[in-house]
Amino acid sequence: MVNQGNREDTALKRYQVITPILWAIDNSEDSAKLTQVYKEVIEKSGVSRKTLKRWVDDYKCGGFESLKPAERIYRGPNAIPEELIDEAVTLRREVPGRSISSIIEILELEGKVPRGFIKRTTLQDKLTQRGYSTRQVKLYQQDGLAARRYARKERGDLWISDIKFGPHLKINGIKKQIYLVCVMDDATRYVLHAEFYDSQEQSVVEDCLRKAIIKEGVPKRILFDNGKQYKTKWMHRTCAMLDIKLLFARPYAPESKGKQERFNRTAGSFIQEADLMNITTLSEYNRYFQVWLSESYQNREHSALKTTPLNAYKSSKSELRFPAPETLAAAFLHCEERKVDKSGCISFESKKYEVGITYIGQYVNIIYDPANTQKITIQHIPSGSQFEARELVIGEHTGPRPKLPEFMTPIKPDSSRLLKAQEILADKRESTVKRAIKYGGFVEGGGCND
Repeated sequence: MVNQGNREDTALKRYQVITPILWAIDNSEDSAKLTQVYKEVIEKSGVSRKTLKRWVDDYKCGGFESLKPAERIYRGPNAIPEELIDEAVTLRREVPGRSISSIIEILELEGKVPRGFIKRTTLQDKLTQRGYSTRQVKLYQQDGLAARRYARKERGDLWISDIKFGPHLKINGIKKQIYLVCVMDDATRYVLHAEFYDSQEQSVVEDCLRKAIIKEGVPKRILFDNGKQYKTKWMHRTCAMLDIKLLFARPYAPESKGKQERFNRTAGSFIQEADLMNITTLSEYNRYFQVWLSESYQNREHSALKTTPLNAYKSSKSELRFPAPETLAAAFLHCEERKVDKSGCISFESKKYEVGITYIGQYVNIIYDPANTQKITIQHIPSGSQFEARELVIGEHTGPRPKLPEFMTPIKPDSSRLLKAQEILADKRESTVKRAIKYGGFVEGGGCND
C-alpha cells in the first residue's frame, strides 16, 4: 500500500511543477504565451507536455486531492495466505526464539508450502504486523518492570549515581583520561555532588558519595550501576550502617536510570567547551565544571520540573537526615579480613603489622580509613575486641620471645583420660559379647554335666 505521507509529498511536488501553467491559465494568457510557459516548465522539470496537461486537468476537476497517486495494494506472487501466517505464528509461540528461517524450513518440510515460495523478509513483515516479531516476543519475556518513566515525589527518597567517561587531560605532562562521578536526587534532578576524577576506582565513588552525604544528608534509597566500583563489600557496609537501602540497576537496562543518563549527555556540552580552554590541572578542570554546573544546570529551568533543580530541591518539604559525625566516620571506614601468621603478624598494603602471638592462626578484621592508612584498627572476629596495630619494626637484633599467656600454659594431668575412657568402653563391650560355643558345661574325661 502506498504510504499516505508519500502520496502527500508526490501531490505537492506535482502542484509546484504546474503552478506556472495554472497562473498563466488564470490570467487569460493567449495560446502562444501558454505554449511558451509549457515549454519552460518541460525544460525545467523534464516532465512531458502530455503528463503536464493531465495534471492540470486533474487539478481543475478535483483540486489538490486529485494530484495524489492512487492507492494500490500490492499482491505479488509471494503473497502469503492467512492460514500460513497462522501456522507461522503457532511455530513462533511454541518456541519464541525460533528464527524465521527455521519457521520457513518447518513449513516446507511438512509440505504446507512449496520450497522457495515464502520469502524471509515477507514473513518477517507479516509476523511483525501480528505482533510476533522476535523483538516483540522478547519484550514480554524480560524480567522486571516495563520501561515506563518514573519520578519520586520528595527529595531524598532516591539518589542515583553513575560514572561518565570524560576526555583525556594532560596532567603533570602525562595524558590521562578523567571520569565524571555524579550523585543526583531523582525527584528534583538536583545534582548533590559531581566531580571529575583521574580514575574510576572504588575510592572515587566513595569520595563523591561522602561529599554528597556531608552536604545533603542521607537518602532512603540509592541506585547504582552494576559496575565493580559499586558492588563492593564496602558499599554494602556503608549503606547498612547509614540505613540506606542499596539498589542496583538491571544489567543492560539504562532506562532504569534515565535521568542520570540524560544528565551525562548534558554534561557533554561542558566537555566541548572545556576542550577550548588550555586546562592543565584536574583542580582547574573541576573549578570550571562547578561554574558550568551552577549556571547551566542547577539554576536553569528544567522542562519536566517547570522550575530549576535547585528551587525544586530547596522547596521540597521532605526533611534531610544528617547522621552523627562519629556514625558517618565509622560508615566510611574500610574493613578487610586477614589471617594472623605464625609470627603473630598480618600483611597490609605491603607492610607488616604486629598483632600478637595470641592470635596466631586466627582471623581478624583490619578497619581503616582509606584516606589515612597510617593508623589501622584490628578487630578480633570471634570476640569482637579491638585494638590499634603497630607496624612491625625490624631491628639489628632479635627481640625476646614474648611470654606465653597464663591461659595457654600446659596443664599436667594426673592420668591419661583417653586410656581410662577406653578401659571403661572395653569392659562394657566384654560384658555384652555372646560367644558361639560355651565351654562351662564340659568336664574332664569327655563327659558332660547335666
